[in-house]
Amino acid sequence: MFGKELPLSKFSTSEYDPDMGCCSCFGFLRKPYDKSVKPAHGFGADFFHASASGLRRCNNNSEETSIFALPDGIICRETPVKATHHVTRAEDDNGNKMINEYVREFKIGSGSYGKVVLYQSSIDGKRYAIKAFHKSRLSKLRVAPSETAMTDVLREVLIMKMLGHPNIVNLIEVIDDPDTDYFYMVLEYVEGKWICEGSGPPGGIGETTSRRYFRDVVAGLMYLHAHNIVHGDIKPENLLVTSNGRVKICDFSVSRIFEDDNDELRRSPGTPVFTAPECCLGLTYHGKAADVWALGVTLYCMTFGCYPFLGDTLQDTYDRIVNNPLHLPEDMDPELKDLLEGLLCKDPKQRFTLDAIVEHPWVVRGYGPIPRDSCRCQRGSQHKDVPSQAEPDPNATTDSTKQA
Repeated sequence: MFGKELPLSKFSTSEYDPDMGCCSCFGFLRKPYDKSVKPAHGFGADFFHASASGLRRCNNNSEETSIFALPDGIICRETPVKATHHVTRAEDDNGNKMINEYVREFKIGSGSYGKVVLYQSSIDGKRYAIKAFHKSRLSKLRVAPSETAMTDVLREVLIMKMLGHPNIVNLIEVIDDPDTDYFYMVLEYVEGKWICEGSGPPGGIGETTSRRYFRDVVAGLMYLHAHNIVHGDIKPENLLVTSNGRVKICDFSVSRIFEDDNDELRRSPGTPVFTAPECCLGLTYHGKAADVWALGVTLYCMTFGCYPFLGDTLQDTYDRIVNNPLHLPEDMDPELKDLLEGLLCKDPKQRFTLDAIVEHPWVVRGYGPIPRDSCRCQRGSQHKDVPSQAEPDPNATTDSTKQA
C-alpha cells in the first residue's frame, strides 16, 4: 500500500473564499460547488470540485491524492500567503513590463514547468522571484497516468502555503486571474547563488563551507520530514545561498505530503544522478530515505566537485547507482568518509537517518548538534524536536554573487 496523503475530508476552507473553494487563488472554480454535479475525471480546470468542507478527489484510481487545501493546524507560517485574483499587465514610465505592482528586471532561470523572472515591487521596493505558468499548457502535460503538470504545480503551491522556516524559500503571493491563461508564484528572492556554483570539478567548495551548507540543508529537510513532506529533488541547483551565507531549499514541484509516517511512493520524478538505487529499480520506495540519498549525492558534489555515479547514458547512470560501489579516497577525513558511506548506502534500511546525521561527528564538529526548537503548527508539535537553521560559523567567509 502506498503512503496516504492527507484525506480531503479533513480539509478546511476557512481561510479561503467559501464561494470559490480552496483553489480560488487560481480562478479555476468560479461558482459554489453544486452537489448535484458528479465529479469529473478530467484534469486541469475540471479535475477538482470545491465544497464547503474542502475538495474531493475525482479519480479514485490515482496513485496519490493531491492536496488543495490545508487544515489550519498544519499551517506553519506567521503570515499567510497572499491570494490575488486579478492580473494587470502594463509598462512603467521607463517601458519596463509590469505585473500588477511588480516591475520586470530580467529572467533569472527556468523552473520545472515555467520561467523564473526577477521583479521589483513598486510598493515596498523589494525584489521577488516570480514563477510564471501557462494554465492550459500545464493541464495538457501529463506527468503520470493519472496526473498532469497542473496537479504538480498546485500541489507545490499548497505545500509551500504550509511552510515557514529560515532554510526554506518563502512563498509570498499567488496571482491568478480567471480571465487569463497565466498564473504566478511570487517567491522570496535569494540574492546569492546555488551551493556549488562556480566550484566545478575537481575541487569542490571545501570542507568548512560544505559543512556549514550541509547543516542548513539538513535543518530544512528535518523540518520537511517532521511535517511528513518529501522534497523529492534535493540537489545543489535547488539549494540557494543568501548573501549572508544561509542555505534555503527551493523548488517543491515534485514534493509530496502524507497523512502519516507511511511515505511509500512509486513515481520517482527527481533528477537522475541524484536518484536512490531503490528508485532506479522501478519499485516502491520510501520518499524520506530517497531524500537522504540525494542529500548524500549533494554532499559528495560539494566535497569533490563531481557526481559519485555518472554514466554515459541514462541507463548507464542508473546501472552504476544500483551496482557500482562507492569509491572514496583512502586519505580523506575518516569522519566525512563515514558520513558519505552512511548517506550513500544502497540499502535504504541501513542508510543513515536524519536523526543520526544531526549528531554525526563530522556534522557537529565546531558547531555541536544542529539546533532544534519547537514548531508552531500542530503537526510539528507532535515531533518533540524540530530543528531550526544551523548557526553560522562566525569565522567563516561567504561569497555573494548573483543568483543563477
